[in-house]
Amino acid sequence: MPVIVFVSPKGGVGKSTSAVLLSQELANHADVGLLDGDPNRPLTQWGKGEHKPERLTIYSDVDEENILDVIDEAAQKNTFTVVDLEGTAAKIVLLAVSQADLVIIPTQGSQLDAEQATRGLRVVKQQEKMSRRTVPYRILLTRTSAAIRTRTMTHIIASYAAAGVRVLSTEIVEREAFKAMFSFAEPLSHLDRSQVSNVDKAIANAEAFAAEVISILRETAQESSNQQEVA
Repeated sequence: MPVIVFVSPKGGVGKSTSAVLLSQELANHADVGLLDGDPNRPLTQWGKGEHKPERLTIYSDVDEENILDVIDEAAQKNTFTVVDLEGTAAKIVLLAVSQADLVIIPTQGSQLDAEQATRGLRVVKQQEKMSRRTVPYRILLTRTSAAIRTRTMTHIIASYAAAGVRVLSTEIVEREAFKAMFSFAEPLSHLDRSQVSNVDKAIANAEAFAAEVISILRETAQESSNQQEVA
């Protein structure tokens, strides 16, 4: 079953938010295991809310000593396994990436953040050399504006394209609803629309994100199958 690993060398880029968005959308249709590998345990705290999706299981006690075992356990019990990790230097990141069917590297639309995201790419490439297999990845642009495309963002996207770096078409837009999920420990579907603005737009954003991830997983699985047939 697919393992999706979120990696970011920089805090505050919406990594945990993106992991929750993907997990809750997938859990609308399938069993999902969500591994909270961040020492601050933000996903575990969010999961204590009353309306956590029934088909979503959060694995909290995750560290570099047990990460491989927990991923294996989650993958056996669930259709999808989503792993949220802090940083890129720790051994736990390399171990998780070694099991990944897709690595997602969230980054904000600034030049500094884009440069930091390349550290995440280096982890992927390092693991590819160690395992001698291709590790599919995508850059995820987060906290973008729904109304304005800045020159900096345009430049960053063009730079990624020129370097052959693969970027998700779907961006995670800056919305109050994404912050409110953690404030109220609720999935998007249970946020009070009288208190939180643009919930429906946030849900549509999350649905598009999940749909693109599923499409990529299907595409990479087909490529892997074709390569095995040729071999």
